[in-house]
Amino acid sequence: MTPVVVTGIGVVAPTGVGLDAYWAATLRGEDGIRRVQAFDPARYPTRHAGEVTGFEARDHLPSRLIPQTDRMTQFALAAADWAVADAGIELDSVPSLARGVVTAGASGGFGFGQRELQHLWGESPKKVSAYMSFAWFYAVNTGQISIRHGMNGPTGVFVGEQAGGLDALAHAGRQIRAGAQLMISGGMDCSLCPYGMAAQLAGGRLTTDAYLPFDDRASGHLPGEGGALLTLESAEGARARGRRPYGEIAGFGATFDPRPGSGRPPTLRRAIEQALADAGADPQDIAVVFADGAGVPELDAAEAEALTAVFGAGGVPVTVPKTATGRLYSGAGPLDVVTALLTLRDGLAPPTVNVTEVPDAYGLDLVLGEPRPVTGTAALVLARGHHGFNSAMVVRAPAPAEALAGSGQRVAA
Repeated sequence: MTPVVVTGIGVVAPTGVGLDAYWAATLRGEDGIRRVQAFDPARYPTRHAGEVTGFEARDHLPSRLIPQTDRMTQFALAAADWAVADAGIELDSVPSLARGVVTAGASGGFGFGQRELQHLWGESPKKVSAYMSFAWFYAVNTGQISIRHGMNGPTGVFVGEQAGGLDALAHAGRQIRAGAQLMISGGMDCSLCPYGMAAQLAGGRLTTDAYLPFDDRASGHLPGEGGALLTLESAEGARARGRRPYGEIAGFGATFDPRPGSGRPPTLRRAIEQALADAGADPQDIAVVFADGAGVPELDAAEAEALTAVFGAGGVPVTVPKTATGRLYSGAGPLDVVTALLTLRDGLAPPTVNVTEVPDAYGLDLVLGEPRPVTGTAALVLARGHHGFNSAMVVRAPAPAEALAGSGQRVAA
């Protein structure tokens, strides 16, 4: 099959705006979790989250777009701009029908929607913005990026909660193999508003304490906002224009868990095995695993069981850098893919912050405290969505002759 490579990256995360800022903070183990500032969380049992700081939409986008868009879409538009610039490609050199967009969304523009509903019920229907017709929609990021960059080729959106971001990247890769020359793909979410927090609390997995996956004290997760968008193209296309990639989207697997109470086991292990087979990789080829890390004891135990079944107890370093950002839902998987590619490039796996009390029964070699040197050319990224979505992706470092000398991304907050 045609190898699909990553040539550009745009990141908006609670631990950094822009790739270089994010990666430096991640290696330092900086914690982006703080008390919510977007609204007063005093009435909510969960009061902390991973909020993006230092991002002003007017610094990155035309003023005409700002009243049309939710914060989520503002993140996505800026990250897409950076991913295109980072890829070093002139879009006009690619036919518009050969360039496309596939994103993932879990909640849509919750903040925009809440504001306009307040206008509707608190003031007058005449006060509701006409942009409400699309700004709330979970597919709006795909549409806005497509319009902004003239991407009239394959487009789509995946709604698989935490797993959706990996699903989107995999589908974008399939479009490259089918003939598209350039795809922008990934995920971005932002639902840190009263409406969004209420919806997340209804899911029953938010903690009132700290986000501590694979820890004896685990009691749920904390939410976050942001994510990553990536520029994908064929390895041949990147080579033809002299572009050295960050790495390859090498393999993918997706499964769906059986109905709770059915007595049948979860299927994450099968997703991992599918991704390895798709990549033509063996378990020993994986240098590090970026775990889903639900922070819910029974889900952590199920993930640990799948990992030890494939790799053996302590058979591979495992890390959960999202403990520093919160769970970014559709943005989490793409951000982990970015982190995995940089880990392979620099030979350093970032730590899982705050976690200290890992049960021996899990059999995991969790990266704690500080970055750990790793060697190898492939990494595994896992993501699970609420109600049974499982996705697994293998990424591979570029061949030495193609390796990037630097990050290529110099976007400052």
